[in-house]
Amino acid sequence: MKSDVEELMPRLLPVEPCDAEDEEFNLNEPPRNPREYLRQVQREASLCPDVVVAQIDPRKLNKKQSVNVSVSECHAAPQGFSPSLQWQQQQVSSFSQIRQSVSRHRQHWKSQLLDDNVVMPQVDDEDEWKRFCLGVNIYQNVSDGDTQSPGLDYVKLGFPPFLSIVSKLTQSTVSAVLEYLINWFEENDFVPQLGRWLYALLACLDKPLLPEAHSLIRQLARRCSAVRAQMENKDDERLSALNLMICIVARYFEQNDLADKE
Repeated sequence: MKSDVEELMPRLLPVEPCDAEDEEFNLNEPPRNPREYLRQVQREASLCPDVVVAQIDPRKLNKKQSVNVSVSECHAAPQGFSPSLQWQQQQVSSFSQIRQSVSRHRQHWKSQLLDDNVVMPQVDDEDEWKRFCLGVNIYQNVSDGDTQSPGLDYVKLGFPPFLSIVSKLTQSTVSAVLEYLINWFEENDFVPQLGRWLYALLACLDKPLLPEAHSLIRQLARRCSAVRAQMENKDDERLSALNLMICIVARYFEQNDLADKE
């Protein structure tokens, strides 16, 4: 009976059946013809154990993993702090329309020149992207009276996510900036500049999601729920924005286990 290897060999090769009783040959030397090649494959296969157990040191994996995935769920919202299902459906509908609008106009704005004062950071410069999006005042925790006049100094206050800016971001840059801002959010409080950029980046995020983006948006929803869980006042100005982030991740991007239930 022919072996599986013989059946898969190209028919153009003059392969002869292998005889297990043939003379020995040196495995360390390259085969001289198709027959010796086939015999060498069979011999090597016979030397492999039936079961192989991998010896893995978990400590090394923890240091080198590129995507941190957590299985923890969102924190439950305090009583009365979570939105209604109707509100969530309305937000998903509005978000979907905004994504369609961004998609329609992206090509036009991508070809437009930016103002001279807009210098976009290199994709791998995390600190500069945080300064660019959030502004020096927030990134460096500097108090400045000019913050009451938004738009006068984008370096201090951060550049808004204008369509002319986000249209120039590739998907890899969108994911990178999203990661940078979520990293900042993990150590800091929610601010309006952060919310505007998160919303814009999510609007530019292509579906289906890459694994890295999938992990990032889930991390975002969990962080939003953690901040919300610490709130004591329903009139907190951050509440609506946090609910919106959780809603978009859970309802639009179909991470239903993270969704607020009625």
